[in-house]
Amino acid sequence: MINISLMGAGRIGKMHAEIISAHPDVNLQYVYDINKDNALQVAKQNNAEIVNSPEEAIMSDKIDAILIASATPTHTQFITMGAKSGKAVFCEKPIDLDIHKVNECMKEINEINIPLQIGFNRRFDNSHAKVQQARLKKEIGELEMLIITSRDPEPPGLEYLNAAGGFFRDTTIHDFDLSRFILGDDPIIQVTAFGENLFDENAKKADDFDTAMFILKSREGVLIHINNSRRAVYGYDQRVEAFGSKGMIISNNQTITSVESYTNKITSSKEPILHFFIERYTQAYKDQFNHFIECIKNNIKPSVTFEDGRNALIIANAAYESHKQKKTIEITYE
Repeated sequence: MINISLMGAGRIGKMHAEIISAHPDVNLQYVYDINKDNALQVAKQNNAEIVNSPEEAIMSDKIDAILIASATPTHTQFITMGAKSGKAVFCEKPIDLDIHKVNECMKEINEINIPLQIGFNRRFDNSHAKVQQARLKKEIGELEMLIITSRDPEPPGLEYLNAAGGFFRDTTIHDFDLSRFILGDDPIIQVTAFGENLFDENAKKADDFDTAMFILKSREGVLIHINNSRRAVYGYDQRVEAFGSKGMIISNNQTITSVESYTNKITSSKEPILHFFIERYTQAYKDQFNHFIECIKNNIKPSVTFEDGRNALIIANAAYESHKQKKTIEITYE
Protein backbone atom coordinates (compact mmCIF):
# COMPACT_ATOMS: atom_id res chain seq x y z
CA MET A 1 0.00 0.00 0.00
CA ILE A 2 1.31 3.43 -0.98
CA ASN A 3 0.68 6.06 1.69
CA ILE A 4 0.10 9.60 0.45
CA SER A 5 -0.05 13.04 2.04
CA LEU A 6 -2.38 15.52 0.37
CA MET A 7 -1.11 19.09 0.50
CA GLY A 8 -4.11 21.37 0.03
CA ALA A 9 -7.79 20.68 0.66
CA GLY A 10 -9.48 23.27 -1.53
CA ARG A 11 -11.63 22.56 -4.59
CA ILE A 12 -8.95 20.71 -6.55
CA GLY A 13 -7.61 19.04 -3.39
CA LYS A 14 -11.03 17.60 -2.57
CA MET A 15 -11.22 16.05 -6.03
CA HIS A 16 -7.73 14.55 -5.69
CA ALA A 17 -8.64 13.16 -2.26
CA GLU A 18 -11.56 11.24 -3.78
CA ILE A 19 -9.34 9.85 -6.55
CA ILE A 20 -6.65 8.81 -4.06
CA SER A 21 -9.18 7.12 -1.78
CA ALA A 22 -10.72 5.18 -4.68
CA HIS A 23 -7.41 3.65 -5.80
CA PRO A 24 -7.02 0.06 -4.51
CA ASP A 25 -3.26 0.33 -3.98
CA VAL A 26 -3.19 3.73 -2.27
CA ASN A 27 -4.03 5.07 1.17
CA LEU A 28 -4.66 8.74 1.91
CA GLN A 29 -2.75 8.96 5.18
CA TYR A 30 -2.52 12.70 5.89
CA VAL A 31 -4.23 15.90 4.80
CA TYR A 32 -2.62 19.29 5.31
CA ASP A 33 -4.14 22.69 4.61
CA ILE A 34 -3.54 26.09 6.17
CA ASN A 35 -7.34 26.21 6.44
CA LYS A 36 -7.91 23.59 9.13
CA ASP A 37 -11.66 23.43 8.50
CA ASN A 38 -11.02 22.38 4.90
CA ALA A 39 -8.42 19.85 6.02
CA LEU A 40 -10.76 18.37 8.61
CA GLN A 41 -13.63 18.06 6.16
CA VAL A 42 -11.52 16.30 3.51
CA ALA A 43 -9.85 14.04 6.10
CA LYS A 44 -13.21 12.96 7.55
CA GLN A 45 -14.68 12.25 4.13
CA ASN A 46 -11.69 10.09 3.16
CA ASN A 47 -10.77 8.38 6.43
CA ALA A 48 -7.47 10.25 6.75
CA GLU A 49 -5.69 12.18 9.49
CA ILE A 50 -5.03 15.90 9.57
CA VAL A 51 -1.57 17.22 10.41
CA ASN A 52 -0.55 20.65 11.60
CA SER A 53 2.52 21.39 9.51
CA PRO A 54 3.95 20.70 6.04
CA GLU A 55 6.95 19.02 7.67
CA GLU A 56 4.73 16.54 9.48
CA ALA A 57 2.82 15.75 6.29
CA ILE A 58 5.84 15.37 4.04
CA MET A 59 8.71 14.05 6.16
CA SER A 60 6.88 11.35 8.10
CA ASP A 61 8.32 7.85 7.75
CA LYS A 62 4.78 6.63 7.11
CA ILE A 63 4.58 8.55 3.83
CA ASP A 64 5.68 7.27 0.41
CA ALA A 65 4.44 10.14 -1.78
CA ILE A 66 2.91 13.60 -1.66
CA LEU A 67 0.27 15.18 -3.87
CA ILE A 68 0.54 18.98 -3.96
CA ALA A 69 -2.76 20.77 -4.58
CA SER A 70 -2.07 23.76 -2.35
CA ALA A 71 -1.70 27.44 -3.28
CA THR A 72 0.83 28.00 -6.07
CA PRO A 73 3.37 29.95 -3.93
CA THR A 74 3.87 26.81 -1.79
CA HIS A 75 4.64 24.45 -4.68
CA THR A 76 8.41 24.79 -4.96
CA GLN A 77 8.82 24.59 -1.18
CA PHE A 78 6.81 21.37 -0.98
CA ILE A 79 8.45 19.85 -4.08
CA THR A 80 11.90 20.47 -2.62
CA MET A 81 10.96 19.18 0.82
CA GLY A 82 9.36 16.07 -0.65
CA ALA A 83 12.22 15.28 -3.01
CA LYS A 84 14.87 15.76 -0.32
CA SER A 85 12.99 13.40 1.99
CA GLY A 86 12.86 10.76 -0.73
CA LYS A 87 9.13 10.98 -1.43
CA ALA A 88 7.56 10.69 -4.86
CA VAL A 89 5.94 13.99 -5.81
CA PHE A 90 2.88 14.90 -7.82
CA CYS A 91 2.36 18.67 -8.17
CA GLU A 92 -0.53 20.53 -9.72
CA LYS A 93 0.37 23.12 -12.36
CA PRO A 94 1.96 25.64 -12.37
CA ILE A 95 5.19 24.84 -10.55
CA ASP A 96 5.32 28.54 -9.69
CA LEU A 97 4.48 31.86 -11.31
CA ASP A 98 8.09 33.04 -11.00
CA ILE A 99 10.57 31.35 -13.36
CA HIS A 100 13.43 32.22 -11.00
CA LYS A 101 11.82 30.18 -8.21
CA VAL A 102 11.26 27.34 -10.67
CA ASN A 103 14.92 27.43 -11.73
CA GLU A 104 16.10 27.45 -8.10
CA CYS A 105 13.86 24.49 -7.32
CA MET A 106 15.25 22.64 -10.35
CA LYS A 107 18.81 23.17 -9.07
CA GLU A 108 17.86 21.97 -5.60
CA ILE A 109 16.37 18.67 -6.76
CA ASN A 110 18.34 18.05 -9.95
CA GLU A 111 20.40 15.18 -8.56
CA ILE A 112 17.55 13.53 -6.66
CA ASN A 113 16.06 10.46 -8.32
CA ILE A 114 12.38 10.30 -7.36
CA PRO A 115 9.23 10.16 -9.52
CA LEU A 116 8.10 13.78 -9.98
CA GLN A 117 5.00 14.46 -12.07
CA ILE A 118 3.36 17.78 -12.97
CA GLY A 119 -0.43 17.90 -13.22
CA PHE A 120 -1.12 18.65 -16.85
CA ASN A 121 -4.15 16.38 -16.88
CA ARG A 122 -5.24 17.17 -20.45
CA ARG A 123 -2.43 14.97 -21.78
CA PHE A 124 -4.33 12.03 -20.29
CA ASP A 125 -7.68 12.85 -21.90
CA ASN A 126 -8.49 9.94 -24.23
CA SER A 127 -9.63 12.18 -27.08
CA HIS A 128 -6.71 14.62 -26.90
CA ALA A 129 -4.30 11.68 -26.65
CA LYS A 130 -5.77 10.28 -29.90
CA VAL A 131 -4.78 13.53 -31.61
CA GLN A 132 -1.23 13.19 -30.29
CA GLN A 133 -1.04 9.58 -31.47
CA ALA A 134 -2.38 10.53 -34.91
CA ARG A 135 0.45 13.05 -35.26
CA LEU A 136 3.02 10.58 -33.99
CA LYS A 137 1.88 7.83 -36.37
CA LYS A 138 1.45 10.32 -39.25
CA GLU A 139 -2.18 9.26 -39.70
CA ILE A 140 -2.87 12.78 -40.99
CA GLY A 141 0.46 13.04 -42.79
CA GLU A 142 2.79 15.85 -41.81
CA LEU A 143 1.30 18.16 -39.20
CA GLU A 144 0.82 21.69 -40.55
CA MET A 145 -1.63 23.42 -38.21
CA LEU A 146 -2.88 22.93 -34.66
CA ILE A 147 -5.97 24.77 -33.37
CA ILE A 148 -6.93 24.69 -29.69
CA THR A 149 -10.11 26.22 -28.25
CA SER A 150 -10.42 26.45 -24.47
CA ARG A 151 -13.24 28.52 -22.97
CA ASP A 152 -14.54 28.48 -19.42
CA PRO A 153 -18.32 28.54 -18.81
CA GLU A 154 -18.12 31.63 -16.59
CA PRO A 155 -15.51 33.96 -15.09
CA PRO A 156 -14.08 33.24 -11.64
CA GLY A 157 -14.39 35.62 -8.70
CA LEU A 158 -12.05 38.50 -7.91
CA GLU A 159 -10.31 36.62 -5.06
CA TYR A 160 -9.36 33.82 -7.45
CA LEU A 161 -8.18 36.23 -10.14
CA ASN A 162 -5.98 38.13 -7.69
CA ALA A 163 -4.20 34.90 -6.71
CA ALA A 164 -4.13 33.03 -10.02
CA GLY A 165 -1.14 34.76 -11.60
CA GLY A 166 -2.81 35.97 -14.78
CA PHE A 167 -4.83 34.43 -17.61
CA PHE A 168 -1.82 33.22 -19.62
CA ARG A 169 -0.16 31.44 -16.65
CA ASP A 170 -3.37 30.15 -15.09
CA THR A 171 -5.52 29.08 -18.05
CA THR A 172 -3.54 29.14 -21.27
CA ILE A 173 -0.62 27.28 -19.68
CA HIS A 174 -2.70 24.11 -20.16
CA ASP A 175 -2.99 24.86 -23.87
CA PHE A 176 0.70 25.68 -24.19
CA ASP A 177 1.49 22.29 -22.64
CA LEU A 178 -1.08 20.48 -24.77
CA SER A 179 0.53 22.02 -27.86
CA ARG A 180 3.94 20.79 -26.71
CA PHE A 181 2.49 17.33 -26.03
CA ILE A 182 1.05 17.03 -29.55
CA LEU A 183 4.15 18.51 -31.21
CA GLY A 184 6.46 16.06 -29.43
CA ASP A 185 10.11 16.80 -30.11
CA ASP A 186 9.30 19.84 -32.28
CA PRO A 187 9.62 22.80 -29.85
CA ILE A 188 7.61 26.02 -30.00
CA ILE A 189 9.98 28.85 -30.91
CA GLN A 190 7.74 31.89 -31.46
CA VAL A 191 4.61 33.40 -29.91
CA THR A 192 2.38 36.35 -30.71
CA ALA A 193 -0.22 37.06 -28.01
CA PHE A 194 -3.35 39.19 -27.85
CA GLY A 195 -5.30 39.78 -24.66
CA GLU A 196 -8.39 41.88 -24.05
CA ASN A 197 -10.92 42.66 -21.36
CA LEU A 198 -14.28 42.62 -23.12
CA PHE A 199 -16.88 41.75 -20.49
CA ASP A 200 -15.61 40.85 -17.00
CA GLU A 201 -15.40 43.66 -14.43
CA ASN A 202 -13.50 41.46 -11.97
CA ALA A 203 -10.82 40.82 -14.59
CA LYS A 204 -10.51 44.58 -15.06
CA LYS A 205 -10.09 45.09 -11.32
CA ALA A 206 -7.41 42.37 -11.25
CA ASP A 207 -5.65 43.92 -14.27
CA ASP A 208 -6.22 40.66 -16.13
CA PHE A 209 -7.81 39.51 -19.39
CA ASP A 210 -11.04 37.66 -20.08
CA THR A 211 -10.35 36.98 -23.77
CA ALA A 212 -7.11 35.95 -25.46
CA MET A 213 -5.72 34.64 -28.72
CA PHE A 214 -2.28 33.32 -29.61
CA ILE A 215 -0.37 32.42 -32.74
CA LEU A 216 2.69 30.23 -32.18
CA LYS A 217 5.19 28.55 -34.48
CA SER A 218 7.25 25.43 -33.98
CA ARG A 219 10.81 24.89 -35.12
CA GLU A 220 9.56 22.77 -38.06
CA GLY A 221 7.09 25.46 -39.09
CA VAL A 222 3.85 24.08 -37.63
CA LEU A 223 1.46 26.97 -36.91
CA ILE A 224 -0.57 26.84 -33.69
CA HIS A 225 -3.66 28.90 -32.95
CA ILE A 226 -5.01 29.02 -29.36
CA ASN A 227 -8.13 30.94 -28.36
CA ASN A 228 -9.34 31.38 -24.79
CA SER A 229 -12.32 32.99 -23.12
CA ARG A 230 -13.55 33.13 -19.55
CA ARG A 231 -17.19 33.01 -20.73
CA ALA A 232 -18.91 30.39 -22.87
CA VAL A 233 -22.62 30.44 -22.10
CA TYR A 234 -23.08 26.93 -23.57
CA GLY A 235 -20.61 25.14 -21.24
CA TYR A 236 -16.93 24.21 -20.95
CA ASP A 237 -15.69 24.46 -24.53
CA GLN A 238 -12.68 22.18 -25.12
CA ARG A 239 -11.67 21.36 -28.71
CA VAL A 240 -8.46 20.39 -30.46
CA GLU A 241 -7.98 20.20 -34.22
CA ALA A 242 -4.83 18.91 -35.92
CA PHE A 243 -4.58 19.52 -39.66
CA GLY A 244 -2.03 17.72 -41.80
CA SER A 245 -0.99 16.94 -45.34
CA LYS A 246 -3.27 13.86 -45.47
CA GLY A 247 -6.25 15.02 -43.45
CA MET A 248 -7.50 16.27 -40.11
CA ILE A 249 -8.35 14.88 -36.67
CA ILE A 250 -10.56 16.62 -34.11
CA SER A 251 -10.97 16.08 -30.38
CA ASN A 252 -14.40 17.57 -29.76
CA ASN A 253 -16.55 18.64 -26.82
CA GLN A 254 -18.05 15.95 -24.61
CA THR A 255 -21.74 15.57 -23.80
CA ILE A 256 -23.48 13.32 -21.30
CA THR A 257 -24.61 11.01 -24.14
CA SER A 258 -24.11 11.00 -27.89
CA VAL A 259 -27.84 11.47 -28.63
CA GLU A 260 -28.85 13.92 -31.39
CA SER A 261 -32.39 15.17 -32.02
CA TYR A 262 -33.99 15.90 -35.41
CA THR A 263 -37.44 17.51 -35.61
CA ASN A 264 -39.42 19.76 -37.95
CA LYS A 265 -38.04 22.74 -36.00
CA ILE A 266 -34.38 21.84 -35.53
CA THR A 267 -31.82 19.36 -36.85
CA SER A 268 -28.73 17.88 -35.24
CA SER A 269 -29.59 19.21 -31.78
CA LYS A 270 -27.32 17.75 -29.08
CA GLU A 271 -27.37 17.76 -25.30
CA PRO A 272 -25.41 20.54 -23.54
CA ILE A 273 -21.66 19.98 -23.29
CA LEU A 274 -20.21 19.19 -19.87
CA HIS A 275 -20.16 22.28 -17.69
CA PHE A 276 -16.75 22.52 -16.04
CA PHE A 277 -13.24 21.10 -15.86
CA ILE A 278 -13.81 18.45 -13.19
CA GLU A 279 -16.74 16.99 -15.15
CA ARG A 280 -15.00 17.27 -18.53
CA TYR A 281 -11.68 15.80 -17.42
CA THR A 282 -12.75 13.24 -14.79
CA GLN A 283 -11.24 10.36 -16.74
CA ALA A 284 -8.04 12.33 -17.39
CA TYR A 285 -7.57 13.20 -13.71
CA LYS A 286 -7.97 9.54 -12.74
CA ASP A 287 -5.62 8.30 -15.46
CA GLN A 288 -2.88 10.81 -14.65
CA PHE A 289 -2.98 9.64 -11.01
CA ASN A 290 -2.90 5.99 -12.10
CA HIS A 291 0.18 6.84 -14.17
CA PHE A 292 1.83 8.45 -11.13
CA ILE A 293 1.21 5.33 -9.03
CA GLU A 294 2.62 3.06 -11.73
CA CYS A 295 5.75 5.24 -11.85
CA ILE A 296 6.15 4.82 -8.08
CA LYS A 297 5.68 1.06 -8.26
CA ASN A 298 8.19 0.66 -11.09
CA ASN A 299 10.52 3.51 -10.08
CA ILE A 300 10.30 5.12 -13.52
CA LYS A 301 10.18 8.71 -14.72
CA PRO A 302 6.67 10.11 -15.24
CA SER A 303 5.68 11.14 -18.76
CA VAL A 304 4.89 14.71 -17.57
CA THR A 305 8.04 16.09 -16.01
CA PHE A 306 9.31 19.10 -14.09
CA GLU A 307 10.84 20.28 -17.38
CA ASP A 308 7.39 20.19 -19.01
CA GLY A 309 6.07 22.47 -16.28
CA ARG A 310 9.04 24.81 -16.64
CA ASN A 311 8.77 25.00 -20.44
CA ALA A 312 5.05 25.78 -20.37
CA LEU A 313 5.74 28.65 -17.96
CA ILE A 314 8.49 29.95 -20.25
CA ILE A 315 5.99 30.06 -23.14
CA ALA A 316 3.45 31.85 -20.93
CA ASN A 317 6.06 34.43 -19.92
CA ALA A 318 6.98 34.96 -23.58
CA ALA A 319 3.28 35.46 -24.36
CA TYR A 320 3.09 38.22 -21.75
CA GLU A 321 6.19 39.81 -23.25
CA SER A 322 4.58 39.64 -26.70
CA HIS A 323 1.45 41.35 -25.44
CA LYS A 324 3.47 44.02 -23.65
CA GLN A 325 5.73 44.78 -26.61
CA LYS A 326 3.04 44.19 -29.25
CA LYS A 327 5.30 41.97 -31.33
CA THR A 328 6.29 38.35 -31.95
CA ILE A 329 8.70 36.98 -29.33
CA GLU A 330 11.38 34.37 -29.96
CA ILE A 331 11.32 31.67 -27.27
CA THR A 332 14.40 30.08 -25.69
CA TYR A 333 14.32 27.49 -22.93
CA GLU A 334 17.71 28.06 -21.28
